[in-house]
Amino acid sequence: METPPIPWTRYVAIGDSVTEGLMDARPDGSYAGWADRLAAVLRERRLGRPFQYANLAIRGRLLSAILTEQLPQALALQPDLVSLWGGGNDTLRPNADPDRLAAAVEDAVVTIRATGADVLIGLGVDSGGTPVLELTRGRAAVYSANLWSIARRTGARVLDVWGMRSLHDPRMWADDRIHFSSEGHRRVAECALVGLGLEPSDPDWDRPAEPRPPASRTERLRADSVWAREHMLPWIGRRLRRTSSGAGRTAKRPTLEDVADADLVPPAPQEARPV
Repeated sequence: METPPIPWTRYVAIGDSVTEGLMDARPDGSYAGWADRLAAVLRERRLGRPFQYANLAIRGRLLSAILTEQLPQALALQPDLVSLWGGGNDTLRPNADPDRLAAAVEDAVVTIRATGADVLIGLGVDSGGTPVLELTRGRAAVYSANLWSIARRTGARVLDVWGMRSLHDPRMWADDRIHFSSEGHRRVAECALVGLGLEPSDPDWDRPAEPRPPASRTERLRADSVWAREHMLPWIGRRLRRTSSGAGRTAKRPTLEDVADADLVPPAPQEARPV
Protein backbone atom coordinates (compact mmCIF):
# COMPACT_ATOMS: atom_id res chain seq x y z
CA MET A 1 0.00 0.00 0.00
CA GLU A 2 1.36 3.41 -0.95
CA THR A 3 2.38 5.62 1.96
CA PRO A 4 0.32 8.84 1.97
CA PRO A 5 2.25 12.11 1.56
CA ILE A 6 3.03 14.15 4.64
CA PRO A 7 0.32 16.73 5.44
CA TRP A 8 2.41 19.93 5.53
CA THR A 9 2.84 22.18 2.52
CA ARG A 10 4.32 25.40 3.99
CA TYR A 11 7.17 25.06 6.50
CA VAL A 12 8.79 28.08 8.20
CA ALA A 13 11.81 27.80 10.52
CA ILE A 14 12.62 30.50 13.09
CA GLY A 15 15.52 30.66 15.51
CA ASP A 16 19.19 31.53 15.85
CA SER A 17 22.46 30.30 14.32
CA VAL A 18 21.64 26.63 14.88
CA THR A 19 18.57 26.88 12.65
CA GLU A 20 20.34 29.21 10.23
CA GLY A 21 22.66 26.25 9.75
CA LEU A 22 26.06 27.58 10.73
CA MET A 23 29.02 25.26 10.14
CA ASP A 24 27.08 23.02 7.71
CA ALA A 25 28.70 24.48 4.62
CA ARG A 26 27.67 23.73 1.06
CA PRO A 27 30.33 23.66 -1.69
CA ASP A 28 29.47 27.26 -2.59
CA GLY A 29 30.15 28.44 0.97
CA SER A 30 26.52 28.99 1.95
CA TYR A 31 25.10 27.18 4.96
CA ALA A 32 22.54 24.40 4.90
CA GLY A 33 21.73 23.12 8.40
CA TRP A 34 19.26 20.74 9.98
CA ALA A 35 16.18 22.79 8.94
CA ASP A 36 17.24 22.85 5.28
CA ARG A 37 17.92 19.12 5.47
CA LEU A 38 14.51 18.53 7.08
CA ALA A 39 12.78 20.60 4.40
CA ALA A 40 14.46 18.54 1.68
CA VAL A 41 13.15 15.30 3.18
CA LEU A 42 9.66 16.72 3.69
CA ARG A 43 9.62 17.86 0.06
CA GLU A 44 10.62 14.37 -1.04
CA ARG A 45 7.87 12.83 1.07
CA ARG A 46 5.25 15.10 -0.45
CA LEU A 47 5.50 12.71 -3.45
CA GLY A 48 5.62 15.43 -6.06
CA ARG A 49 2.93 17.56 -4.45
CA PRO A 50 3.60 21.26 -3.65
CA PHE A 51 5.93 22.05 -0.74
CA GLN A 52 7.44 25.39 0.23
CA TYR A 53 10.00 26.41 2.85
CA ALA A 54 11.28 29.62 4.46
CA ASN A 55 14.07 30.04 7.01
CA LEU A 56 13.97 33.29 9.01
CA ALA A 57 16.63 32.30 11.58
CA ILE A 58 19.55 34.67 12.18
CA ARG A 59 22.70 33.94 14.15
CA GLY A 60 23.19 35.55 17.54
CA ARG A 61 19.51 36.20 18.18
CA LEU A 62 18.20 36.00 21.72
CA LEU A 63 14.78 34.44 22.29
CA SER A 64 13.08 37.82 22.69
CA ALA A 65 14.28 38.93 19.25
CA ILE A 66 13.19 35.64 17.68
CA LEU A 67 9.69 36.05 19.08
CA THR A 68 9.26 39.76 18.41
CA GLU A 69 10.95 39.93 15.00
CA GLN A 70 10.76 36.52 13.35
CA LEU A 71 7.47 35.16 14.69
CA PRO A 72 5.26 37.88 13.14
CA GLN A 73 7.08 37.42 9.83
CA ALA A 74 6.51 33.68 10.03
CA LEU A 75 2.80 34.03 10.78
CA ALA A 76 2.40 36.41 7.86
CA LEU A 77 3.55 33.58 5.57
CA GLN A 78 0.59 31.46 6.77
CA PRO A 79 2.58 28.27 7.37
CA ASP A 80 1.09 24.95 8.41
CA LEU A 81 4.35 23.89 10.12
CA VAL A 82 6.66 26.11 12.20
CA SER A 83 9.87 25.05 13.92
CA LEU A 84 10.76 27.25 16.89
CA TRP A 85 14.21 26.71 18.36
CA GLY A 86 15.70 29.46 20.48
CA GLY A 87 16.92 30.27 23.95
CA GLY A 88 20.37 28.76 23.57
CA ASN A 89 22.06 32.15 23.44
CA ASP A 90 20.05 33.19 26.49
CA THR A 91 21.02 30.19 28.63
CA LEU A 92 24.70 30.93 28.01
CA ARG A 93 24.22 33.99 30.19
CA PRO A 94 24.51 33.48 33.97
CA ASN A 95 21.48 35.65 34.74
CA ALA A 96 19.13 33.83 32.36
CA ASP A 97 15.81 32.75 33.87
CA PRO A 98 14.78 29.46 32.17
CA ASP A 99 11.25 29.63 33.57
CA ARG A 100 10.69 33.09 32.10
CA LEU A 101 12.15 31.97 28.77
CA ALA A 102 9.82 28.96 28.70
CA ALA A 103 6.79 31.14 29.48
CA ALA A 104 7.61 33.29 26.46
CA VAL A 105 7.88 30.18 24.29
CA GLU A 106 4.51 28.94 25.52
CA ASP A 107 2.83 32.23 24.56
CA ALA A 108 4.38 31.92 21.10
CA VAL A 109 3.35 28.29 20.67
CA VAL A 110 -0.23 29.07 21.71
CA THR A 111 -0.29 31.89 19.13
CA ILE A 112 0.98 29.63 16.37
CA ARG A 113 -1.33 26.77 17.27
CA ALA A 114 -4.30 29.13 17.17
CA THR A 115 -3.70 29.51 13.43
CA GLY A 116 -4.03 25.75 12.97
CA ALA A 117 -0.33 25.23 12.29
CA ASP A 118 1.75 22.50 13.87
CA VAL A 119 4.80 23.52 15.92
CA LEU A 120 8.10 21.74 16.42
CA ILE A 121 9.90 23.03 19.55
CA GLY A 122 13.66 22.57 19.91
CA LEU A 123 14.96 21.69 23.37
CA GLY A 124 18.26 22.73 24.90
CA VAL A 125 21.37 20.65 24.30
CA ASP A 126 22.95 18.67 27.15
CA SER A 127 26.41 20.24 27.60
CA GLY A 128 27.48 17.83 30.35
CA GLY A 129 31.17 17.00 30.04
CA THR A 130 31.95 19.99 27.82
CA PRO A 131 34.53 22.33 29.38
CA VAL A 132 33.10 25.72 30.42
CA LEU A 133 29.79 25.17 28.59
CA GLU A 134 28.69 22.53 31.12
CA LEU A 135 28.24 25.41 33.57
CA THR A 136 25.05 26.21 31.63
CA ARG A 137 23.68 22.67 31.92
CA GLY A 138 21.33 23.37 34.82
CA ARG A 139 19.64 26.29 33.08
CA ALA A 140 19.27 24.32 29.85
CA ALA A 141 17.83 21.34 31.76
CA VAL A 142 15.13 23.42 33.49
CA TYR A 143 14.31 25.14 30.21
CA SER A 144 14.01 21.81 28.38
CA ALA A 145 11.82 20.27 31.09
CA ASN A 146 9.48 23.24 30.81
CA LEU A 147 9.33 22.87 27.03
CA TRP A 148 8.24 19.24 27.33
CA SER A 149 5.36 20.38 29.54
CA ILE A 150 4.45 23.11 27.06
CA ALA A 151 4.33 20.54 24.26
CA ARG A 152 1.98 18.36 26.32
CA ARG A 153 -0.36 21.27 27.03
CA THR A 154 -0.44 22.65 23.50
CA GLY A 155 -0.07 19.61 21.28
CA ALA A 156 3.28 20.82 19.94
CA ARG A 157 5.93 18.38 18.67
CA VAL A 158 9.39 18.17 20.27
CA LEU A 159 12.85 18.18 18.71
CA ASP A 160 14.48 16.27 21.56
CA VAL A 161 18.15 17.06 21.08
CA TRP A 162 18.63 16.90 24.86
CA GLY A 163 18.12 13.14 24.67
CA MET A 164 20.37 12.51 21.65
CA ARG A 165 23.16 10.13 22.65
CA SER A 166 25.13 10.79 19.49
CA LEU A 167 25.58 14.48 20.34
CA HIS A 168 27.98 13.50 23.12
CA ASP A 169 30.48 12.67 20.38
CA PRO A 170 32.82 15.64 19.65
CA ARG A 171 32.57 14.83 15.94
CA MET A 172 28.97 16.04 16.00
CA TRP A 173 30.25 19.53 16.83
CA ALA A 174 32.17 22.21 14.97
CA ASP A 175 35.43 23.58 16.33
CA ASP A 176 33.60 26.26 18.32
CA ARG A 177 31.79 23.53 20.36
CA ILE A 178 28.54 25.50 20.09
CA HIS A 179 27.38 24.71 16.55
CA PHE A 180 26.82 21.32 15.00
CA SER A 181 29.14 19.86 12.41
CA SER A 182 27.62 18.72 9.12
CA GLU A 183 27.15 15.25 10.58
CA GLY A 184 25.57 16.78 13.68
CA HIS A 185 23.12 18.75 11.52
CA ARG A 186 22.28 15.59 9.58
CA ARG A 187 21.45 13.70 12.74
CA VAL A 188 19.43 16.57 14.20
CA ALA A 189 17.34 16.62 11.01
CA GLU A 190 16.63 12.93 11.62
CA CYS A 191 15.64 13.77 15.20
CA ALA A 192 13.25 16.38 13.80
CA LEU A 193 11.59 13.77 11.60
CA VAL A 194 11.07 11.56 14.64
CA GLY A 195 9.72 14.54 16.59
CA LEU A 196 7.17 15.10 13.84
CA GLY A 197 6.01 11.49 14.15
CA LEU A 198 7.68 10.40 10.89
CA GLU A 199 10.04 7.56 10.13
CA PRO A 200 13.69 8.63 10.07
CA SER A 201 15.55 8.28 6.80
CA ASP A 202 18.40 6.62 8.70
CA PRO A 203 17.24 4.09 11.33
CA ASP A 204 20.62 4.40 13.07
CA TRP A 205 20.45 8.18 13.24
CA ASP A 206 21.17 8.34 16.98
CA ARG A 207 23.47 5.35 17.24
CA PRO A 208 26.85 6.55 18.55
CA ALA A 209 29.69 6.31 16.06
CA GLU A 210 32.63 4.03 16.74
CA PRO A 211 34.71 5.76 19.43
CA ARG A 212 38.10 7.16 18.64
CA PRO A 213 41.09 6.45 20.88
CA PRO A 214 40.96 8.86 23.85
CA ALA A 215 43.05 12.00 23.51
CA SER A 216 45.96 12.48 25.87
CA ARG A 217 45.84 15.10 28.59
CA THR A 218 48.30 17.21 26.62
CA GLU A 219 46.14 17.01 23.50
CA ARG A 220 43.02 17.98 25.46
CA LEU A 221 44.74 20.96 27.06
CA ARG A 222 46.06 22.10 23.69
CA ALA A 223 42.60 21.80 22.13
CA ASP A 224 41.01 23.69 25.02
CA SER A 225 43.60 26.46 24.68
CA VAL A 226 42.92 26.84 20.96
CA TRP A 227 39.17 26.86 21.55
CA ALA A 228 39.44 29.53 24.25
CA ARG A 229 41.62 31.75 22.08
CA GLU A 230 39.70 31.39 18.82
CA HIS A 231 36.13 31.10 20.05
CA MET A 232 35.52 31.84 23.72
CA LEU A 233 37.50 35.08 23.97
CA PRO A 234 35.91 36.59 20.82
CA TRP A 235 32.48 35.70 22.24
CA ILE A 236 33.35 37.42 25.52
CA GLY A 237 34.55 40.43 23.56
CA ARG A 238 31.25 40.70 21.72
CA ARG A 239 29.39 40.47 25.02
CA LEU A 240 31.48 43.29 26.51
CA ARG A 241 30.89 45.44 23.43
CA ARG A 242 27.19 44.45 23.43
CA THR A 243 27.39 43.39 19.81
CA SER A 244 25.95 40.30 18.13
CA SER A 245 27.45 37.99 15.53
CA GLY A 246 24.25 38.55 13.57
CA ALA A 247 24.23 42.35 13.68
CA GLY A 248 23.07 43.71 10.34
CA ARG A 249 22.26 40.27 8.93
CA THR A 250 18.98 39.31 7.31
CA ALA A 251 17.31 35.92 6.93
CA LYS A 252 18.84 33.63 4.31
CA ARG A 253 15.43 32.49 3.00
CA PRO A 254 12.88 35.15 3.99
CA THR A 255 9.99 34.04 1.80
CA LEU A 256 8.30 30.73 1.12
CA GLU A 257 9.89 29.11 -1.91
CA ASP A 258 9.61 25.74 -3.56
CA VAL A 259 12.26 23.35 -2.32
CA ALA A 260 14.39 22.49 -5.34
CA ASP A 261 17.15 19.94 -5.87
CA ALA A 262 19.67 22.70 -5.16
CA ASP A 263 18.47 22.69 -1.55
CA LEU A 264 19.57 19.10 -1.04
CA VAL A 265 22.82 18.91 0.87
CA PRO A 266 25.73 16.47 0.55
CA PRO A 267 26.09 13.68 3.12
CA ALA A 268 28.20 14.19 6.21
CA PRO A 269 31.72 12.75 6.37
CA GLN A 270 31.56 8.99 6.34
CA GLU A 271 33.80 8.48 9.39
CA ALA A 272 31.19 9.97 11.74
CA ARG A 273 28.38 7.66 10.68
CA PRO A 274 27.34 4.64 12.75
CA VAL A 275 29.17 1.39 12.16
